[in-house]
Order: sequence, then structure tokens, then C-alpha cells
Amino acid sequence: MMKRKLLFATGNEEKLKEIRMIMESPDIEVISMKEAGICADIVEDGTTFEENARIKAKAVSAMTGEIVLADDSGLEIDFLDGAPGVYSARFMGVETSYEIKNTAILQKLSSVPEEKRTARFVCAIACAMPDGRILTCRETMEGRIGYEIRGENGFGYDPIFYLPECGCYSAELPPERKNELSHRGKALRSMREILRGEGIL
Repeated sequence: MMKRKLLFATGNEEKLKEIRMIMESPDIEVISMKEAGICADIVEDGTTFEENARIKAKAVSAMTGEIVLADDSGLEIDFLDGAPGVYSARFMGVETSYEIKNTAILQKLSSVPEEKRTARFVCAIACAMPDGRILTCRETMEGRIGYEIRGENGFGYDPIFYLPECGCYSAELPPERKNELSHRGKALRSMREILRGEGIL
């Protein structure tokens, strides 16, 4: 039996690894835009994670006529009024390393007490259907901004995101445990159930 291919509109290899761990099955294969031969510079100018996910999914679905999944995710820090939020990837410039971004955030919060360091990772996933419908879901992972950069397992802002219930930073979690707890893991599982309800999976 041929595997059903699900196109996920991302070029982020680290993200793709997480997506595949959760979404793939013996009869489902997740492929990236690059693997599908799609090269598109999509302007994500939405004001919410959901809007950006919809923009990406809709644009790639229009190019291919296929069911297309896309996500938008980021870090919301309460002390910074929700920043960097939807601008998480573009914070301080797209080409700026996350080590520099993370160091800058720690500096901004250097004198902020623990109870005011609350933050969350947010992930919204959109699925554009060939009939024009767009299905969405949103999940979060609550935590705090830590006091240092720690861990080798994550990417992005994981090394400064502290999980009080685990007693460690997100980047210190083994991949399987991170997928259980993370905003993206939860959102992917929610979307998987939505797609099952649609008879797609």
C-alpha cells in the first residue's frame, strides 16, 4: 500500500523532525516544501499565530491543490507584553543567531523577579483543504524565562525556557518527553485528531 503524503509548509529541519515524530505512521509520510519541489517566499504578515499559519497553508495549497499543513509558533513573555510573540523568528533579525537572541532576552529580564518571568510557547497549526476550508488548532506550553542558557536538545528559545514542573529547561528534555509537553507536540496531536475526524488520517 502506498503511503499517503502530507505536505507540511516548513523549511525548518529541526521543526520537521518533531513533526515527523508525531504525525508520521506506517501509512502517512510527512514531506517538506523542499522535498515537494516548492520554493516560495511567503510573506507572513498576520497579527496572530493562527493568521500566519493560515497564510502559509493557504498559499502552498493554492500552488499544489493538495492538503497542506503549516504552523506558526513563538514565545510570549508576559513582562515584555507578549513579545517577541508572532515576531519570534524575526526578533533582532532573521539572520541573528538564537544564542544572541536568548542572551538579549536574559539581559532584558536580568532584574525581573521569578514570579514575573512567566512565559509560554504558542503553536497554531492550520490545514488548508482543497475545498477551501481551513482547519486550525492552537496549543501552549507554560513556563518561565530562566536565568541562563542551558541544554543541547532543543532549538530556538528552548535553552532559556524553564519548566518548573520538570525542574529543567526545555532544551534539557529528551526529544520524546519534549514532544509530550511542548506546544507543537500538543498542537500536532490536536490536528491529528481533527484530520482523523475528517477521514484524512
